[in-house]
Amino acid sequence: MSDLAWVPLSCTLPTEERPLRVAEWDALFAERLTAMSRSQPLQLRLELAGGEGVEDRVRDLVERESGCCSFFTFTTAPGKDLIRLDISVDEAHEAVLDALAARTAAAGQER
Repeated sequence: MSDLAWVPLSCTLPTEERPLRVAEWDALFAERLTAMSRSQPLQLRLELAGGEGVEDRVRDLVERESGCCSFFTFTTAPGKDLIRLDISVDEAHEAVLDALAARTAAAGQER
């Protein structure tokens, strides 16, 4: 899924940096995703395998993503062997969350 047409206009990350950021998320999901669920249309829950430096990596990505895409709300719950990452959006950005869920599932299947 290299097409970035799903990235909303409200994203302030410079266009040339977007593929790099998407690649960072894809790599994290490909390496660490253990489970994904969508109990509500506006929320995505990811479970990521823990390990050395993983929590810091997740927090760094979340902080940078929050800086350019303020419509995302991220909540992390680190554990010993698992990091839970909840991602929420408002109704106007449900399609963005749909696209993120599809990318996450595709990246997780590479694992």
